Formats: sequence, structure tokens, C-alpha cells
Amino acid sequence: MSCSFCRSLKISFCGFLWAMVLLAPAAATDARARMVEDMTGRKVEVPDDINKVFPSSPPMMYMLYALDSGKVAGLNFPFNKQEHTYLRKEFVNLPVIGGWFGQGQTPNLENVMAVKPDVMLVWFWRKTALNQPMEKVAKTINMPLLYIYLDTLDDYVRAFRFVGELVGRPERGNKLADYTQQVLDDVRPALLGLPEEEKLRVYYAEGPDGLKTECDQSPHAVLIEAAGGRNIQHCEASSAYGMESVSIEEVMSKNPDVILARDHKFAQRIYREKQWSLVRAVQNHRVYAIPALPFNWFDRPPSFMRILGLQWLTNKLYPKRYPVDMAKATHDFYKLFLDVDLSDEEIHNMLNL
Repeated sequence: MSCSFCRSLKISFCGFLWAMVLLAPAAATDARARMVEDMTGRKVEVPDDINKVFPSSPPMMYMLYALDSGKVAGLNFPFNKQEHTYLRKEFVNLPVIGGWFGQGQTPNLENVMAVKPDVMLVWFWRKTALNQPMEKVAKTINMPLLYIYLDTLDDYVRAFRFVGELVGRPERGNKLADYTQQVLDDVRPALLGLPEEEKLRVYYAEGPDGLKTECDQSPHAVLIEAAGGRNIQHCEASSAYGMESVSIEEVMSKNPDVILARDHKFAQRIYREKQWSLVRAVQNHRVYAIPALPFNWFDRPPSFMRILGLQWLTNKLYPKRYPVDMAKATHDFYKLFLDVDLSDEEIHNMLNL
């Protein structure tokens, strides 16, 4: 997320601030309401019945989709045809209202108000200055804002329960939370006692040339450590958005055991490029293209798909320690979280088998 959106937000405010005030829902004196405490401990008054939710960013939109797609007020961005295959038609046809998700992106507030959401859900950023523009918008349009923690997979266990209860789907929230906890309970013992010197060194390659990456302290790369690996990019992110630039020489000097490629074309091309051929991961054919349908299993945006991504990556790094049947795990995950019954061919293609 870039602070440049703060400047663009001020400009948009000047143009239609009065219009937003007029559009803002009046607080009816007879409206039924309740007080809830969000995941940061803030007490917020919300409607008794929440029918529509404005997800301020893709991670929140995806979480709502898994819990109850009918509660999503609008999309942060449109989906492509390939993604449509795995998503409900009524969901992908929702109006695009935007959101805050990096590089100056901001929502169209007129479009937000047009879909009449009851509440706004926001992924809470630890650097609180990044939350302030969203708080300002919520206050201006008189919309309750609730913060959700989504930095770690443990956060997802709590978030599923909290949001499920909030939107009237507690059973669904508990079911997804229980599955997430079970995955964590299976993976962690498998990695218990893994000697530090045996942990594989991992490079997360982003961009078409593979020369963008994430620091080990970034929420965009939490799966590496969670799966028992060591992120070779030891640093603090220069911005909340991430995507740190590196040189091929830097990657070569750190010589990772494994490369995770976000760009599938790069994952195929890397074996034909001379410079990359000197890297241990390439020499040992341990370059893995990250599955990405309908949402990326690893990052960008980070989402509940990381629960499946954790199983996939742990199995890739340490197949003897974690010999999970990934075909079955993938099928079961898609059925539970996305209500999609994958064919054997689809699973084969997703896992690059």
C-alpha cells in the first residue's frame, strides 16, 4: 500500500465531499443496532442484521467470499475469464467499487455508497498511518469500520470466527476456522525439530524477470517461514507494498536452494537463461510456479488460499517430513472454501504435476 493514495484521496474529497454527506445513510432512531468489539479491541456500533459489506481490500473481499459471497457489496477489481471458472456468477457480476490495495488505489466513494453497505471491513496495518485515510472515509460517509488482523495464518483462525459471527454465519466461520487450525496443527509437528542448518533457503521471485521479491519480515512472504524455509531476503520492507528490487548478482550470491516463482512464464523460462543456470535451485530443478487459481496460493493478494499454500509449500520443501496427498488436499480445500468440485485434470494442472 502506498501513501500516494492519501494525496489522491484529498483531491477526490474536494470534488464530492458534500455529495457524500447527502448520500450517507442517516442514522435512523429506530434502527436496531448492536455494539461489537473488532479484532483490535475497538468498540463499534453496527446494524443488528448485516446484509452488505464493503471489503476495503482484496484479502477482505476473498474472506467474505469464502464465508458468504452474498454479503459482498461490490468488487475491488474485475476478474478475468479464467478466474470466472471457479467463482460464482452472481459474485463476478457485482459492480466494481474499488478499494485500497497499493500503488495509490482508492475506491470510488460514489460507487461505494450506491451499493449501500452496512459496514466496512479493513485489514489492520501495523503502521497505523496507513489506516487513517480509511478511517477518514468511513467517518465521512457514516459507515461503521471494523479492523481485522490477517498478517498470519493464526490470524485467519480468529478472523473466520469473528467475521462469521459478525455477518450472521457463525457455523460457517467456525468450520473454516477449524479447518485452518487443523492444517496448522498438522504442519507444525512435521517441522518440529528441523535443524536450523537443514532449513532450505528460499527466494520468492516476483515480476516477469524474477527480480522483485519480499523481505523476510513482510506479510507478503509469511509462508516461507511457516513452511520451515528461510527467506534469503533478510531486510525490512521499504514500503507496505513491498516488491523489493534485487539484482541477479544478489540472488546468485545468496544461492537459494528453492525458488518460488509468481510468474509462471518466468518459471518455465528460467531454465533457459544462462545467468540463472548458476543458481543452485535451478541446477537442482527446484523452481516451483505458485498455483494461482482462482486466487494466488501464496501472495498478491494474500488471502485464505495461503492455508492450502502452506500445505503445498511444506510438501515441496520437505516431502518426507510432510508427505501429504496434495491432490486430495486441493480437492477438499476447493470443495470446502470455494464450493468447487475440481476434476483430476484441473488438480493436475494446478499442481503442475
